[in-house]
Amino acid sequence: MPVIRFVLRLLLGTLFSVRVRGDNASLSARRLLIVANHESFLDGLLLGLFLPADPVFVVHTGVTRRFWFRLALRLVDHLAVDPTNPMAMKRVIRLLEEGRPVVIFPEGRITVTGSLMKVYEGPAFVAAKTGATIVPVRLDGAARSYFSRVAGRHPRRMLPRITLSIQPPTRIEMPEAPTAKARRQKAGEAMRRLMQEMLFASRPSQTLFDALLDTAALHGRQRAVVEDVKQVEYSYGDLIKMSLALGRLGSRLGGPGERIGVLLPNLAPTLGLVFGLNAFGRTPAMLNYTAGTEGLQAACTAACLRTVITSRAFLEQARLTERVTALEGVRIVYLEDLRATLGLADKLWLMLWALHFPRLATCRQQPGDPAVVLFTSGSEGKPKGVVLSHQALLANVAQIRAVVDISPDDKILNALPLFHSFGLTAGSLLPVLSGADVFLYPSPLHYRVIPELAYDRGCTVLLGTSTFLGNYARFAHPYDFFRLRYVIAGAEKLSEAVRTSWFEKFGIRIFEGYGATETAPVLAVNTPMAYRSGTVGQLLPGLHAKLLAVPGIDRGGILHVSGPNLMSGYLRVEQPGVLQPPSSAAGEGWYETGDVVDIDDDGFLRIVGRVKRFAKVAGEMVSLESVEKLAVQTASEFAHAASTQPDPARGESIVLFSTDPALTRERLQAAARDGGWPEIAVPRRIVPVDALPLLGTGKIDYVTLKRWAEAA
Repeated sequence: MPVIRFVLRLLLGTLFSVRVRGDNASLSARRLLIVANHESFLDGLLLGLFLPADPVFVVHTGVTRRFWFRLALRLVDHLAVDPTNPMAMKRVIRLLEEGRPVVIFPEGRITVTGSLMKVYEGPAFVAAKTGATIVPVRLDGAARSYFSRVAGRHPRRMLPRITLSIQPPTRIEMPEAPTAKARRQKAGEAMRRLMQEMLFASRPSQTLFDALLDTAALHGRQRAVVEDVKQVEYSYGDLIKMSLALGRLGSRLGGPGERIGVLLPNLAPTLGLVFGLNAFGRTPAMLNYTAGTEGLQAACTAACLRTVITSRAFLEQARLTERVTALEGVRIVYLEDLRATLGLADKLWLMLWALHFPRLATCRQQPGDPAVVLFTSGSEGKPKGVVLSHQALLANVAQIRAVVDISPDDKILNALPLFHSFGLTAGSLLPVLSGADVFLYPSPLHYRVIPELAYDRGCTVLLGTSTFLGNYARFAHPYDFFRLRYVIAGAEKLSEAVRTSWFEKFGIRIFEGYGATETAPVLAVNTPMAYRSGTVGQLLPGLHAKLLAVPGIDRGGILHVSGPNLMSGYLRVEQPGVLQPPSSAAGEGWYETGDVVDIDDDGFLRIVGRVKRFAKVAGEMVSLESVEKLAVQTASEFAHAASTQPDPARGESIVLFSTDPALTRERLQAAARDGGWPEIAVPRRIVPVDALPLLGTGKIDYVTLKRWAEAA
């Protein structure tokens, strides 16, 4: 047997270039439970041959029925169990208590999606019951072999490189719950989160352009990945070529490390320019063209922009020419003119050198270097520049992929602009770096066109804000979204009316998420594995949270977060170009979201409201969001938003703006009595409006609303 094991180890190690990463010392614990993701039929053999331990393998009883697997299992000690049978786990507990290391696959079956499958409760309960040391081991690469069960457009190779990443040891404590069933469920949830943390923690450290090159090598440069309104499909090779050409030309507009403004719509060249500027050591600053001249000027000042790249055709079609040409202190460079400067030497460099050796032809950057500057929406003040590093953006992509099974068979419809963090990270970088297709559409406001595009292009994932999703539902045919697997809402609170309309008209459950530009942006999201209505889901892997109490608010506290997807810092108008690292009352390296959040026992986040969106009426704190909820309950088919105005007698009084001309205070008082709302939540004044002021991101413009309230 030792000879056969040695030969197999040498053979597999050579054929699959097997690498083992991590600290082997943790594998010497007495009660040792090794857990791993299940990618292929090779997994058990790989762990048995390359891990420095002599464990007992827990295998599914169905595996032992096959001759070839019975033959392979003779090489190792194994125990055949049915993962759905709770009594079967008693034999595993006995092994651990005897001091034998045990290897188990908590998923119970080989993945068919390329992502984490359902995690069974049994292995987690075993770990909690025995107090075993758990060592997670990430298998990466085996899913791309012909021994896996993935199909469709997933990349397959005859001999892919396989990596085993040994993670730091941990434990699962026995949960506190009134029944054994509840304890098993809680332990199972802890194991699922541990597995997701393992997938995230084993991500590579790289830059955006390196990630693009690696993904292209994995899926093939000929694989089509990006499509836009020009109805041209761009392959990975096209995107790399575009990035190299535009990056070379754009790098001449500023020195190394300089920030260069980008004011362009959702098109493939915009995405290529982002990758290209990064490849040549420049930082693209994505300007919000819906912000108005004052907002654009503030962004340019904060980031110390000397050059802005835009397009004449775009400015003319969007009627932005006067707004952009009015900017002071910046040079406007048009993409049409920039392309014309691509000379013969540039073309020869591109074709003969850069396309063949892209890493040598570009500037080397570090993962911690700035990758992009985004700007806050300015919904509550002047926009701030948010500097996000390569590692922050890629960490957020990895966090999302750890909890959501985005695959090469998916096609994401992204109408959210690339200057919006949700549109950039989740809508563009996530699909491109995951091997999924993406359709870039320039405006989320085309409510009739977008449902038709989803139908025509067979899109499986749609991103949007509650406002946008509500309007898509109004104008869509009931069959337009027949292919959608995921509809993910973010950037603003999901309206209950929108949630209901999507379920009743299309039979689709919307997954609400939560984030901030400062966190690249996703912090939490509901998923099919972890969903709770009325919440924004659980925190993503790798994130840490603290809730600090707010005087006058009994439930929840201000959410402070830290993690690898946190921004490098702010650029403010008051101190142009000076990077202010994140810091909050929770400490250095923490970010205060400004949201009052309640986290339940299972880790689900419920947004109570923004700190700035509380009114102090007669000494009591009143959530303006609760006022808006009361208005929606009273007149659900209309839009409502609340603000405040000074009140000498009560401190502040609440003003409600509503598109319902017939809404009265008496109706609100009656709804409050019926629904158990406090009398103080009923606004003193109701102002009818034709439409609420919105920002380009779809959020309500509370700065304008505050001015309206003070003038009311």
